[in-house]
Amino acid sequence: MEVSIFFAKLWGSFFLAFGLLALITKQLGRTIEMTEDKAFVIATGYISFLMGLVTVILHNVWVADWTVVITVLGWGTMIKGIMKIGFPDFIHKQAQAFKYHQVLEALALLILGGWLLWMAF
Repeated sequence: MEVSIFFAKLWGSFFLAFGLLALITKQLGRTIEMTEDKAFVIATGYISFLMGLVTVILHNVWVADWTVVITVLGWGTMIKGIMKIGFPDFIHKQAQAFKYHQVLEALALLILGGWLLWMAF
């Protein structure tokens, strides 16, 4: 359970911070624009892959409670990293669809981050 609490704090803080930044500074829109640069997409893909891989290695827990969310986040992040590294053009096309829903996505990040922090404390 200690590992679950650690990852809930880590992912919760990450989502809360980036959700706030996305709302306040419109950073999500700028990040979506940067997906035109393949080097940027691939570089962030390695970061995503490593974040996901560490989460999966340390927390590959498939149980019927809230901690499974951390496992799903880890697997999803790892797969996203692989997609960014291998298919940067596809990622750019997908990112364009998110351009018009920035506020909703920022709110989703805030809610998920807040919920994970609530569960951790």
